[in-house]
Amino acid sequence: MKHFQLTRNFFSVFLLILLVTSCKNEEKKLISPKGNKPLTSFVNPFIGTGGHGHTYPGATMPFGMMQLSPDTRLDGWDGCSGYHYSDEYIYGFSHTHLSGTGVSDYGDILLMPTNKVEFNNGADGKKGYRAHFSHDNEIAEPGFYKVHLDSTNIDVELTVSKRSGIHKYTFPKNSKQIVILDLEHRDEVLNSNATVYSNTEVGGIRHSKAWATNQMLFYNVQFSRPFKNMVFLNDTAEGKHVKAAFEFDPNDGQVLEVKIGISAVDEVGAKQNLQEEIGTKTFNQVKTEAQKTWEAQLNKIVIESENVDYKTNFYTALYHTMIAPNLYQDVDGRYRGMDLKIHQTTDFDYYTVFSLWDTYRATHPLYTIIEQDRTNDFINTFLAKYDEGGIMPIWDLSGNYTGCMIGYHAVPVIADAYLKGIKNYDIEKAFTAMKHSATRDKLGLKSYKEFGFIPVEEESESVSKTLEYAYDDWTIAQMAKSLGKDDDYKTYLKRAQYYKNVFDPESQFMRGRFRNTWFAPFDPYEVNFNYTEANSWQYSFYVPQDVSGFMKLLGGKDQLEARLDELFVAESETSGRHQVDITGLIGQYAHGNEPSHHMAYLYNFVNKPHKTQEKIHQILTELYTNTPDGISGNEDCGQMSAWYIFSSMGFYPVTPGSNNYIIGTPLFERATINLESGKNFTILAENLSDTNMYIESVTLNDVALNQTFISHEDIIKGGTLVFNMTSKPTSWGTEEGQEPKTSIDEHLIVASPFIAKGDVAFKKQTEVVLENADSEAAIFYQLNGGKFKTYETPFTISEPAVLTVYSEKNKLKSAEITTQFYEIDPNISLTLESEYANQYNGGGPNALIDGIVGARDFRTGTWQGYQDKDVIAIVDLGREKPVNSVTTNFLKDQRSWIFYPTEVICLASKDGQNYEEIGTYTFGEITPTDEVDMQSVTFKQSGKNYRFIKIIAKKLGELPKWHLGYADDGRSWLFVDEIRIK
Repeated sequence: MKHFQLTRNFFSVFLLILLVTSCKNEEKKLISPKGNKPLTSFVNPFIGTGGHGHTYPGATMPFGMMQLSPDTRLDGWDGCSGYHYSDEYIYGFSHTHLSGTGVSDYGDILLMPTNKVEFNNGADGKKGYRAHFSHDNEIAEPGFYKVHLDSTNIDVELTVSKRSGIHKYTFPKNSKQIVILDLEHRDEVLNSNATVYSNTEVGGIRHSKAWATNQMLFYNVQFSRPFKNMVFLNDTAEGKHVKAAFEFDPNDGQVLEVKIGISAVDEVGAKQNLQEEIGTKTFNQVKTEAQKTWEAQLNKIVIESENVDYKTNFYTALYHTMIAPNLYQDVDGRYRGMDLKIHQTTDFDYYTVFSLWDTYRATHPLYTIIEQDRTNDFINTFLAKYDEGGIMPIWDLSGNYTGCMIGYHAVPVIADAYLKGIKNYDIEKAFTAMKHSATRDKLGLKSYKEFGFIPVEEESESVSKTLEYAYDDWTIAQMAKSLGKDDDYKTYLKRAQYYKNVFDPESQFMRGRFRNTWFAPFDPYEVNFNYTEANSWQYSFYVPQDVSGFMKLLGGKDQLEARLDELFVAESETSGRHQVDITGLIGQYAHGNEPSHHMAYLYNFVNKPHKTQEKIHQILTELYTNTPDGISGNEDCGQMSAWYIFSSMGFYPVTPGSNNYIIGTPLFERATINLESGKNFTILAENLSDTNMYIESVTLNDVALNQTFISHEDIIKGGTLVFNMTSKPTSWGTEEGQEPKTSIDEHLIVASPFIAKGDVAFKKQTEVVLENADSEAAIFYQLNGGKFKTYETPFTISEPAVLTVYSEKNKLKSAEITTQFYEIDPNISLTLESEYANQYNGGGPNALIDGIVGARDFRTGTWQGYQDKDVIAIVDLGREKPVNSVTTNFLKDQRSWIFYPTEVICLASKDGQNYEEIGTYTFGEITPTDEVDMQSVTFKQSGKNYRFIKIIAKKLGELPKWHLGYADDGRSWLFVDEIRIK
C-alpha cells in the first residue's frame, strides 16, 4: 500500500512537471484527438479488400513481420493478398501476407480449426476443411481480427506482436476440436517439415517458391492445451505435402489458444521471438498492447472532421502506410540477407517488402515527416542489401530480388531523406551505392548511358525506363551538389535531361524510338510494351525534375495547361494490351496506378491552382470511399494511401528531392502532424465545405503565403498553415512568380536527332527526313562511314546503308545514333490474311520479310504478335523461282502467354489459286516452363518452281489448365518473325 502511494505521488509530480514544461513550450505539446473514441475505431481494414485493392483485413503490427489474416482465395490476380471481400469461404489463417501488391505471394503456415480430420482444403468443391463465413460475423481492427465460421460454429480471434501472434478458437460445446496445420497452402513448396516436440509444441520450416523464388520461414507453434491425438497426411512430416491434424479433448474446455512465432533465420529464432514478445501473456494482453501501439502510431497525425467516412478513409489510409515495409529481423538482431546467409545487427532494424516504384513517390516522403527514425533504418537496410546482394533493392521480398518493376528508386528515397536532414547512415557509402545503381549495363542502362535514351529494340518499356531513370539521376545530382561532388553533379544533371530524347515534338507525347524512328503507328491510348503499366497519355507528363524544361518543349505554360485539360477530358478507354492496373480513370488520368499521381498538381506550375483544387477534391471524394472497393487500384504497399494522406491535408510531394510540397486543397477542418521532435504542424481550413474547395488565401505562421507550395522545413520546424476557403476560383497563386518550379538551368544537353520520315526497311528507295525536338539544334549526318554533313534538306537512300546522326548547339554535341537501312527485294511482296496486334507490329506490314531477326525479348519490337488467331501469310516472289527451303521463326514465352503454334503448314503455288503442300511441322507436347526460347521451322524443297509461298501457323487458343491465365479465360499469342525463302 505504501509502495502504491509512493508511486502515485511520484507520477503526480511528474505530470505537474510535464504540464509546466508544456505551458512554457507550446510547440512541443502533443495534440490529441477530440472526443472519447480512439483513432483505431476509425480504421476500417476492409477498405481495399474488394475491387482490385488487394489488401487484407487481418491482424498486424506497424511495419511488423507477422500478418495474421484469413485466406479466402488461393490464386488469381485479385487473390494477391489471400483475401477478397466477395468470397464466402475461409480456408484458414496464415501468418504472412502482402498488402496491395499486383503479384501474389506469402500465405505461410496455415492453421485452421475444424471438427473433422480433413486434409483436403475444399477448393476442388469436394469435402474439405474450409468453412463458410459471413461478413456480418466478422470484425477487423488494427491488431485484431475475429470471425465466426458458419460451417463449424467455431469463433476465431487473432492478434499479434511484431514477430508472433495468437489464435484464439472457441469451439461449440461437445464438438470435436481439431486444428489443421497445412504447410502446402498457397505458393509452391520446395520443402517443409513439422517436428512434434511435445503434445503442446510443434516447429519446423516452410521453404517455398513464388514471386520470391527462394523463401524460408521457420515457425514455432505452442498450444495452450495438450493435444490427445495427431496425424500427418500420408504419415509424412517432411517434404512438399506436409499437413497435420491435432485433436484436443473438449472436456478440457471450449477455448484453445495457439501461439506462434516466425523467423526467416531458424527455429530457434522463431521460438525466441515468441517467448520474448508474447511468452506467458494472455490473448487480451497482447491485443491491448497491439492496439495501444496502433493508437500511438495513428496519433502521429490528428485530423478533425464531422464527416465520419472521410475520417475513416484518412485513418485507414494512414494504417495502410504503416503495414509495409515489413520487419525481417529476429529479436536478437539476426536476419537472412539478400545472399540468403545469416547476418546480425543491433544498430538498426532490417526490413523487406520495398515496393519502391510505387512508394518513392509519396509513401517514403511521408515517412520523412512522421517516421524519420524508421527512414534511417530503411536506408541502412538498403545499404545492407547492397552489401549482401550487390545492388540496392528495386522490389525485394524475403531475401529475394523479384526482378519486378523499373527504375532504381532506392536512390530518390535516400536523396530525399538526405536533403531533408535525415542522415543516420554512412552517407559516402550511400552515395556510392546510388551511383552503382545508375551505372550498371542491365535493364536498358547500357543504351541509356550511350545514347541518352533507351531504343525500343534494345529494351522493353523503354519510354518509361528512360523517364524514370532521368528523374532518379536528378536526385543523384542534387545529393552530389550538396556533397560538393561537382563532377558527379554535372554528369547526373545531364542525364536528368534525357527525357528530351523521347519527346516527339509533332505529337507532343513521349514516344518510343524504334531504330531511331518513332514507334508507329502511334496511338496515345494504346497500352503497349513501350510503357510500364500505362500508355503514352499516362507517362507523357512524367518530368517532375524539370517541369520548366518540359514546358519549353511543349511551347510554354499555356500549352502545358491545354495538354492537362486534354488529359482529364480524354476518352476514358485504352487500346492495345489489357492492363488491369489502369483504373480510376478521369479521362486518361489513371489514379489507380502510380504514374498519374502527380499530374493534377501540375496546374500549379502554370499558375492555375484552382484547376488543381478541382481535380484533387474530385479524386479525394470520388475515388476513395469507406467501402471494400474504396481504393481505385492496388493499394501498393501504402502509395495509394499516402497520396490520400498528403492530398487531404492540402499538399503533395510532386518532386521528392526538391524539399517542396505543392499545395492542393484540404479536406479537413483541422489536421495536426505530431512530429518526432515533439513539435507539431497544424493545417486549418476556414469556411471549408463540400462546395468551398477553392483557396481564397493562405497564411503560414500568420504571414500571407502567396506561393502555391510550402517547404519541408516549414513543416519540420512546426507552425500553422491556414487556408481560407471559398466556393469559386480565386486569383490566389495565379501571378507570375507565385508558382512552384523545378528547372534544370545548367549543364544543358542537346537532344539527339531522329528520323521523322523514312522506311528503315524499304523497297527501291526511301526519302529520309531528320528532325530534333529542339528546332534550334543543328543536325549532322553520315552515310556508310563517310564524312559528316550538315543536314539541310531531305535525302534519298536507295541501297542498304548505315546512317549515323547527331546534333549540336552552342558547341554542345548530342550522342551519335546509328541506324541500319535494309533493302527489301522490290519483286517480293507480302499479304497477311491475319491481323496482327499493333503493339506488336514488328515494324509494320513488311515485318516478316524485312530481313530483321527478332530477339529473345518479345517486347523489343522485332516480333509480330497475333492473339487467339492463326497466322496466314502469303509471300509473292514476283515470278516463278526454284524454291529450295522455307524457314520461319517462332517465339515461346509461356509466362507472357506466348506459345509455339500447334502446327505449321507450308504451301506453294504457281498461280496463287491452287496450292500444294510442301510440308507440315507439328510441335511437341506443351509442358509448363518459364524458359524463353525461339525455334526455326524449315521446310526443304527440291528446287521446284513456285511463285507463291503460304505459311499457316495454327494457334493454341485456350490456355492450358495449368497456366495462370486459364482462370481468366486466357487465349494464347503467336509471335512470328522472318519468312526466309531460298
